[in-house]
Amino acid sequence: MRHARSARLHERIEQRRRRTPSERIFPIDPWRIVESRFSPDLVPQLESTFATSNGYLGLRGAHEEGAPAHDPGALLNGFHETWPIVYPEDAYGLARTGQTIVNVTDGTVIRLFVEDEPFELASARILRYERSLDMRDGILRREVEWQTPRGQRLVVRSRRLVSLQRRHLAVMRYEVESLDETLHVAVSSELVTHEPLASSADPRAGRGFTGRVLLPGSAEASGTRALLGLHTRSSGLELACGMDHVLEGAPASSVQAEAQEGGSAQVVVMADLEPGTSLALTKFVAYHYDRVGPPGDLVTRANRTLDRALTDGLEVVEQAQRRHVEEFWERSDVQVDGAAALQQAVRFDLFHVMQATHRAEGLGVPAKGLTGRGYEGHYFWDTELFVVPFLIHTDPQLARQVLEFRCGLLDAARRRAREVGHAGALFPWRTINGEEASAYYAAGTAQYHIDADVAYALGWYARVTGDDGLLLEQGANVLVETARLWVDLGFFSEYQDGHFVINGVTGPDEYSTVVDNNAYTNLMARENLRAAVRLVEWLGSEHLERYTRLVSELGLADEEVATWRKAAELMHIPYAEEVGILQDEDFLMRERWPFDDTPVDHYPLLLHYHPLELYRHQVIKQADVVMVTYLVNNKLTREEIRKAFDYYDPLTTGDSTLSACIQSVVASEVDYELAAYEYFLQACSVDLADMHGNTADGIHIASSGGTWLALVAGFAGMRDRDGELRFRPRLPDQWERLRFPLRFQGRTLEVVMTRDRTTYELRDGEAFTIVHEDRELHLEVGQPTAAPFSASS
Repeated sequence: MRHARSARLHERIEQRRRRTPSERIFPIDPWRIVESRFSPDLVPQLESTFATSNGYLGLRGAHEEGAPAHDPGALLNGFHETWPIVYPEDAYGLARTGQTIVNVTDGTVIRLFVEDEPFELASARILRYERSLDMRDGILRREVEWQTPRGQRLVVRSRRLVSLQRRHLAVMRYEVESLDETLHVAVSSELVTHEPLASSADPRAGRGFTGRVLLPGSAEASGTRALLGLHTRSSGLELACGMDHVLEGAPASSVQAEAQEGGSAQVVVMADLEPGTSLALTKFVAYHYDRVGPPGDLVTRANRTLDRALTDGLEVVEQAQRRHVEEFWERSDVQVDGAAALQQAVRFDLFHVMQATHRAEGLGVPAKGLTGRGYEGHYFWDTELFVVPFLIHTDPQLARQVLEFRCGLLDAARRRAREVGHAGALFPWRTINGEEASAYYAAGTAQYHIDADVAYALGWYARVTGDDGLLLEQGANVLVETARLWVDLGFFSEYQDGHFVINGVTGPDEYSTVVDNNAYTNLMARENLRAAVRLVEWLGSEHLERYTRLVSELGLADEEVATWRKAAELMHIPYAEEVGILQDEDFLMRERWPFDDTPVDHYPLLLHYHPLELYRHQVIKQADVVMVTYLVNNKLTREEIRKAFDYYDPLTTGDSTLSACIQSVVASEVDYELAAYEYFLQACSVDLADMHGNTADGIHIASSGGTWLALVAGFAGMRDRDGELRFRPRLPDQWERLRFPLRFQGRTLEVVMTRDRTTYELRDGEAFTIVHEDRELHLEVGQPTAAPFSASS
């Protein structure tokens, strides 16, 4: 059934669909994103769509010639500038230092001159054009046939990759072929440090700077190699980038290399091309940065990266790239039969999650990955609850690395807790270096729930992988310190019959801030407290040495653990009979938002209405209660979940890219099949169709992870709680088959859903039992087991 929603919201969704260029620009291809004609109006969006990255290094999908461009360049995970946050009206405990990812020196620029005239896409006469991102090998390709003003025809071919094997390396190949007559060409391969963009009025975009951020240091050039050393003005980060080249084809008449201390370098190659001959230039670019390393050492490291790349050559690098991508799809591919356009969108989302995480070891996952500067390159709770689940079930080692990074920020979280007057640890709402960087506390610091989200993800990882090592090594301290935060933040209220209340917080919904007893926060805090109690009891009985060390290091007392248990047992969850779970204590006291009187072009609301106007109404930016019903659904009945969905869904604007995927999951849970499908269409199209109008700032990585949740937790009904793997499949009528692999406690399971049955096959690992629609199925390797669809479940 379709859940009743505002006609105005449906109109808004349809308007988004009508404006999307996907059907005009991107032909349907299950494995490629193809731009079939040059589209100058879409340059900003396509710089994100065609971005290539590996989790450490990212290149925006700008054209090699450097123009037209919106925000071209390279991004390094964690490489940022700091700046003082200035408050016209100051207050105690506010965040003091902003952090913004820096667009570092751009190594993608390769400019072409023919008979001394530049090749410029915006003004060129293009006879043939195709640019494609192949998701089978992670390579961006482009081929353009160009006719010069004098009528000469050339073909320009290029391809680009950011190595998934060698995290500091990017490679480009640029080839020019003359078709008609002998031509003199010059190819200028460059390192360019762009001027920073101005700040945007859209808070979702990256912050701009008024002056130079990257300051020049060393510069050297010799032969076909150039290297630059630079550093940030305030954050103290040092950067080295370098390039070297291999030339093939027509003999070069001249090769000149030059590096300027201002932060740029060029290697210019000139040649005469006879008809049917070409000049090919393979460009290797290396990036290294450090907080404490001397600049000279970074340049040496860049030299070594280039030496190795030149020794091995392009073919070896590309072969390794294909192998890494093939391995990713082997453990992660979700096949959707009967919906070709959706298959393309699903793979696009999963591919970008891969690019954001594959080589991010020791670092977090920025909200936009390394595809753009949106959200200033910050890490949010989105990672723990939208990206980590995908990694847990497809690449557990990567999931562990992401969680280890978060655990490594515990000391900064402790400092932040003290700054705002609390015991324990308070993880920042948005950060790069571990310190809080949100200048708006009402929708930032007040989102205490991030503590519970981190704790929840740690438990999720241990439960699904069977790996207790992370909890033993780092997670135990996190669970203890976050539990301490909750009991210090809340109190046992005599006015709530002794129940534990948590006041003055903000849940995931940023249109309701600084409220009392946000249900999401309280329910997740309860999970956090219970997990901390179970951890201490487990250590005390199974790992006495680690328990003793925990007590010694953190001063843990039995009375403290007893308080956690009591707070969890007496946690107050606001409730009203006509609604069920209340989003917060006073939610029903507010007037409903006048959706029918809100113009379609006034979404997202945050760009058109004062925050106070939003805070006075029942209106939801991001799924809040609906999301928590998914996270704690084993504590709720299906009717309780349905009741919550029925009330809150019509109030949800969809202004957050993280709503549609969760709404799809929960709609599947309560058998609203059409609503689940419609929300899934929105979720998987967020960036490929630019549904929110800000893909130009980068791909929404958490939303991409949410696509996987909508498929596996939604349509397949997968739940992995209490040590048991359960499924409740509901294949959309529009599809013929859904297939995906899944990791669970050291096993690989393949699930294939069709319209009348679901088949489970254990591909490796020990035999075990799963639950299909309340029916137990015993699985052994090599013995597929089919179970029929039961509409009555």
